[in-house]
This record gives sequence, C-alpha cells and structure tokens, in this order.
Amino acid sequence: MPVNSALFAQSLTQWTQGTWFASVPIWVWALVSALIIIYMLALPFGGIATYVERKIAADLQDRIGPNRVGPLGIFQFAADAIKMISKEDYVPPGGDRFLFNIAPVLVVVGSCAGFVALPLGQYLVAGDINIGVFYIMAITTIIAPGILLGSWASENKWSLLGGLRSAAQIVSYEIPVALSIVPIILISGSLQIGEIVKQQGWHDHFWNVFHNPFTFISFFILFVGGLAETNRIPFDLPEAESELVSGFNTEFSGMRFGLYALGEFVDVFVMCALVTSLYLGGWQIPFLELDKFWVTLPSGLIALIHVSFFLGKTFLLVFVVMWLRWTLPRLRVDQLMGLCWKGMVPVALFNILGTAIWMWAFKGQSMLQVVSGLFSGGGGSH
Repeated sequence: MPVNSALFAQSLTQWTQGTWFASVPIWVWALVSALIIIYMLALPFGGIATYVERKIAADLQDRIGPNRVGPLGIFQFAADAIKMISKEDYVPPGGDRFLFNIAPVLVVVGSCAGFVALPLGQYLVAGDINIGVFYIMAITTIIAPGILLGSWASENKWSLLGGLRSAAQIVSYEIPVALSIVPIILISGSLQIGEIVKQQGWHDHFWNVFHNPFTFISFFILFVGGLAETNRIPFDLPEAESELVSGFNTEFSGMRFGLYALGEFVDVFVMCALVTSLYLGGWQIPFLELDKFWVTLPSGLIALIHVSFFLGKTFLLVFVVMWLRWTLPRLRVDQLMGLCWKGMVPVALFNILGTAIWMWAFKGQSMLQVVSGLFSGGGGSH
C-alpha cells in the first residue's frame, strides 16, 4: 500500500491522541520546528560550509587548508566563531547604530526564513504552502535591504558603493530568476513546491530539467541568476576587495561580520535547494519510486531516504558554487549588468514562450514521454 503524507499525518495524529503531546498548543510545535530547522540545519550548514569551502579551495590550489583545530581541521569553523564572538564590538563613530546593529540580522532572517517552504523530504517540510515559490522569492528579498542598510549605516564610501552595487545586482537578477521559474509553473500548474516535486516522479514526466529543451536552458539561467543574487563569484562585486576594500561589510567586525558570512552561506543552500526542488526532482530518486516499491517500506525509512537524496543533490550544487569561486574571474559591473539585461532576460522570456508552445503542441508531455510514445506506436497525454 503506498505511503503518502496524508496517511503519515493521520497515523501521527492517532499516535499522539491520549498523550501529553495532544495538549501542546500548535504554536509550540511551530516554534520547536523552527528552532530545529535553524539550529540543527541552517546555522550548522553555514558554519561547516566555511570549512568545506576552505578545503575545496586548498585542493584546487594544491594546498593543505585548515589542519590544526581537530582532526583534519574539522573544528576550524568553531574556532572562527569563538574568535568572532571575542572580537571588539565596534560601531563607526559617524554611523547609525540602530541600522548598523539590525542590518546583519535582516540578512540571516531573510536566509533562514526560506527554509519554511523547502520540502526536504516527502514528510519533512515546515509549511508546504500553496504559494511556496512566491514565498521564497519574496522572503529572501529581505537580504537586499540588510546589505544596503548596513552599508549606509557604516558611514563609509567603500561600504556605500558596495551596498549600491548589491542593490542593483540583486534587483536586476531577480527578474531572470523569476522568469526562469515560470516554465515550471506552466508545467506543474502550481506554486506549491511539494506538489511540483511530486510531479517529477519516474512514472510521470521525470525531472523538469529534462521536460523539454526550454526548461533545460531555464535550469542554467536559474542557477546563474542564483549565483548573482547570493553575491558569489563571478558576481561578487558588492564586496570586491580589489576595488572596495571589503565592500558593504568593510566596517563590520566580530559576530556582525560573521552574521553576514553566515547569511551568505545559508542563502546559497536555499538557492541550491530551490533549484533542486524545481528542476532536479527534489527528494525523487532517479528510476525508482519508493511509494510504488514491490515491498512496503516503513514511513520513517522512506523519509530518511528522501531527505538523503534531496540533501545529496543540494550539496552537489553547493559544491559547484564553491568550485566556480576558485575557477572563474570576477566580472566588471558593465559585464554583470549586460549579462542580465541583454542576455539572460531575453532568453528567459523566450523559454517561457517555448515552454508554452511545447505544452500546447505535445499536450503537456515531456521529452521522455514523447520519445517513449514514438517507440510504443502511440502517445498518451500527461
């Protein structure tokens, strides 16, 4: 008998009836869930990612990398956190203290809030809301004001230039990012990320990246646009140290600087997780659906396998992001904006039109279904 989210939720409700769990208010469960996601996934990832990126950089540059704190230097991120906490809490004399204090918090909140609508597994999602795609696009825009306010409050011309660059870059690249998501909405007919992932099973039309030639191109536009929105090389002009000292975070020290770095890494994870959910099947396993397996598996085991595959795909994209940092040179400002407005936006619009024509011409079928229909002598609709 297939296991689905409704049966899992029903069994969980029956299990809690008659126990003290049933008397706990729903807001308590929501708070506990948020704390688990933030303190057991988002923040640990941000810390460990700093260590992993330094190790990847060392391997690419034929160096050793962190190797002093713990086995293979694994506790280097903890040492860095202690160092940042113990540093002087400095605010520029002419700066705005309130905005200077709250700006890094906005960046971290905007990044962590994106986890709410991310389906880490079939049974593990904080809120699979029916406008999940729109929610993540909206909530992550809090990062831009956090960077801009921090640069303005620093009373530093290098910081202000970096903040203005960041605002222009994030606002510009939100357009091709949003346009590259529209083909997925046309295919799935939903803004609910969990529903989009469910439709990418092997017995449906497989992953959206292979649905048609236009979604294959849209996948790369979304990924490149995500690099620009997260200020990663080759799009890290807001903190170009060769031009702006350190950019928008020049005057930040201690844990405030650490919050900016933490927010960047968490935002990278959210971006890669969104790409995984929309284009790479999320928790779906290639050529296999556990719900239709010949042996009925426990719900807990299915959930664990789904989460493992989702995180595996996401971490693979994160690795590519780190790999590109130590491979590509930084673009100039005119090159960055030209790539967005002259290149990615027109191609993204063309992909929307192409996907719409494909859906009409082939009645919603994917390339896999069209090819299989040709070999079988007939085609079915999606």
